[in-house]
Amino acid sequence: MEPLRVFIISDSVGETGELVAKAAVSQYIRADQHADLKRFPYIDTVSQLDKIISLAAEQRAFIVYTLVSKQLRLYLSEETEMLSVPAIDLMGPLMDRLEHELGSPPLQEAGLVRKLDDDYFKKVEAIEFAVKYDDGRDPRGIMMADIVLVGVSRTSKTPLSQYLAHKRLKVANVPIVPEVVPPDELFQVDPEKCFGLIISPEKLNHIRKERLIALGLSDDANYAQLGRIQEEIDYFEQVANRIGCEVIDVTNRAVEETANLILAKRK
Repeated sequence: MEPLRVFIISDSVGETGELVAKAAVSQYIRADQHADLKRFPYIDTVSQLDKIISLAAEQRAFIVYTLVSKQLRLYLSEETEMLSVPAIDLMGPLMDRLEHELGSPPLQEAGLVRKLDDDYFKKVEAIEFAVKYDDGRDPRGIMMADIVLVGVSRTSKTPLSQYLAHKRLKVANVPIVPEVVPPDELFQVDPEKCFGLIISPEKLNHIRKERLIALGLSDDANYAQLGRIQEEIDYFEQVANRIGCEVIDVTNRAVEETANLILAKRK
C-alpha cells in the first residue's frame, strides 16, 4: 500500500510540526501501511514554498506547516488550495486569535520558542550549579564559575548566588573562617570574577543574634560576639587582598542591589 506522505514545513527547525504530525498520523496508520514524514526546515521564501508545494502535488502528500510569517502562510494556503494539495496550518489560527485578543501583532520572528527553551535550561543549569557549589562544598566549582563570592558567615552569599543564578550566571560561594584555610582555587581564579562581601560588625552582630534565637539557641554564643566577628572580618580582608578581588559593602544593601552592582561590574 502506498505510504501516507506528510511534508512538514517550518521557518525554524520544524520540531513542533513534526511532533504534532506524528501524534495525529499515528491514529490512522494500519498494520499494512506506514507513514513517510519529511521535514522542510528554515523555509523563508516563496520560491522555496513553490518547490515544496509542487513536490507535494506530485507525491500526493499532505502539508503541515508552522510558519510565523503571515505573508508566507497566506501564500501557502492560497497555492495549496489552487492545486488541491491538502494543507494544515498549525500556528496561524492561534496566532491570529492571539493578535485579536491581545490587540497587538506578533513578532513574526522564527525560532523564538527554541530561544525560550535555551534560556530556561541555562537558568536551571545555573541554579543547580549554585546549589552544588554553595558554601564551599566543592572547591572545583570555583574554576568553573562565572562569579565567585567570598565572605564571612551571614553576608547573604547563598541568596545572592541564587539571585544571580536566575540571571543565568553560574555562581560559587566560599565562606571565610579564620580556622579554615581557603582552597587553593580561590587564589588561582581570575580576580575580576571574584567578589568579596563585607558587612559592618554591628550589623552582623544583630543578624547573627537573630539567627541564634531563631534556632532556639542563646544569643550570647561566641558566633555572635563582636570580638569574634571583628576577628573574622580582619581575616576576610587578608584573604580578599590576597585574591585581589573587589569588595562590596552589603551592610545596608538588599540582595538585588548587590547583584546589580556585580552585574554592572561585569559589563
